[in-house]
Amino acid sequence: MEKNGKTGSNFLLQGTILAAAGIIVRLIGLFYKIPMTRILGDEGIGYYNTAYEIYNIGLILSSYSLPLAVSKLISRKEQEGRKKDADRVFHCGIAIGVFTGGVMTAILVFGANWIASVCFKSPGSALPLRVMAPTILVFAVMGVFRGFFQGHGNMIPTSVSQIVEQIVHAIVSIWASYDFMRRFAETDNPASYGAAGGTLGTLIGALAAMILLVVWFADKKVSLMSKAKKKKRRKKSRKAQTAKKKKQQEKEEVSGYGEILTLLLMTFAPIILSQLVYQMSGSVDNSMFGIIMEGKGLSESERLSLLGIYGGKYRLLTNVPVAIASSLGAAMIPSIVTSKVMGLRREVKHKIAITIRFNMLLAIPCAFGMFALASPLLQLLFGDDKELSARLLMLGSSAVIFFSLSTVTNAVLQGIDRMRKSVTHSAISLAIHVVLVYLMLDKLNWGVYGLVVGNVTFALVVCILNWREIGRTLRYRQEVKRTFVFPIIASLIMAGAARLCYEGIYFLSHSNTVAVIIAMILAVLIYLFILLKLRIVRERDMKEMPFGGILLKISRRLS
Repeated sequence: MEKNGKTGSNFLLQGTILAAAGIIVRLIGLFYKIPMTRILGDEGIGYYNTAYEIYNIGLILSSYSLPLAVSKLISRKEQEGRKKDADRVFHCGIAIGVFTGGVMTAILVFGANWIASVCFKSPGSALPLRVMAPTILVFAVMGVFRGFFQGHGNMIPTSVSQIVEQIVHAIVSIWASYDFMRRFAETDNPASYGAAGGTLGTLIGALAAMILLVVWFADKKVSLMSKAKKKKRRKKSRKAQTAKKKKQQEKEEVSGYGEILTLLLMTFAPIILSQLVYQMSGSVDNSMFGIIMEGKGLSESERLSLLGIYGGKYRLLTNVPVAIASSLGAAMIPSIVTSKVMGLRREVKHKIAITIRFNMLLAIPCAFGMFALASPLLQLLFGDDKELSARLLMLGSSAVIFFSLSTVTNAVLQGIDRMRKSVTHSAISLAIHVVLVYLMLDKLNWGVYGLVVGNVTFALVVCILNWREIGRTLRYRQEVKRTFVFPIIASLIMAGAARLCYEGIYFLSHSNTVAVIIAMILAVLIYLFILLKLRIVRERDMKEMPFGGILLKISRRLS
């Protein structure tokens, strides 16, 4: 029982670290995109996002899932006591990363013009794509190092490297976007050059993070070698040493590199397919929108401006809370694998339950808050008072809930070896998504609104299918009232109060910034008060959740 407690405690600690890093990274991403969007304009950010969607598909096909696959296999081998096999997983991961990352980089560098012009009807996106393409090779190698540390239950290197990557990314992207827009102002398409400056930040940020991880890895290896030498000196007798060595050799059978490589590829491929299908909706949206809207007479500039609002504002804002789900999902997989190998079925269910509950306690109020304060938030962050932008954010705010839940449940399916189901569910949802988006764009003439509705329904279908499969496999049922119902009620009250507060402060001060900040602070306090005062979150729950210690202190002060 004590062992279970330690396992759960470590899972929670590592989950908290990765979740905190995810929040910081997304906030940095949000804040640097604000000046970058203002520098590039809607058209420039449209080029940037289109190039990023293409890059993202290349990244997924080559190496996006390497950290998950490496961490999962290393965690399993370490749990089985096969440390040499765990080392070989790392070596094979590097080989796969260099090969797949290098091939995909070459494809995007040399095929950028054709992909951007033919598949996405956006020739101006070719230049930023070409600048961003080498990031895939860097990310492939860096991902293996992150997987190594995560597989050993240490999320700190991944978290720190993510923050460093994003800080460098932000600084270089803002500077290069501004510099390239000014430097190439006299060219036919300065927005394309400005977007290329933004993608340069992606490459430099990834390089900085990889260097940090390599140094961290080298330091760890030196430390382990030093400990091994000291341990060897402390052995009392040659006889005891020989007996122990013989026993260890009998216990650990080292697998060949071919076997490890096959095992890694078998783990890697389903995760790639799952992530590819899951992430493809954004690229499919951009491609379909470009082709269909060109047929309806919209120029490239008009199309990219609309995509800039959709991707650079709506999706950027709704993706911030989803980062927490992604972080906790990545932290959950090695932990679930360990519990599963040990046969701790109840502990697996417990980890799923607290992760989903924590995500919903954050995602639900974020969705309601974005709906209530859509236009004021867009004015504050982007200086955008367009009715179209506000309507998109209001219409699609529920995507925060569905994407958070689908991200976590995908991670659960990967952790319990049901990756094929994750692929199947994402494929079914993508097929439905394509049909719906086509109908909304071509037949119903909903324009960019069709992309938002498709975005929401895609995540919703994945949620439903994943939920059914987890229930069947584990005989698992999530507690509904305190996970969903009560947070929704609390969020409704919070959102209404926040909107009334905003209108009142704005009437008195005539300052959107002051009104939004005060309304957001009030919203957070009201939501926390309802959660804690009505015991929607109990002390026992708080002790088991990331950042639970802070909530527990607040709760005791309110009591």
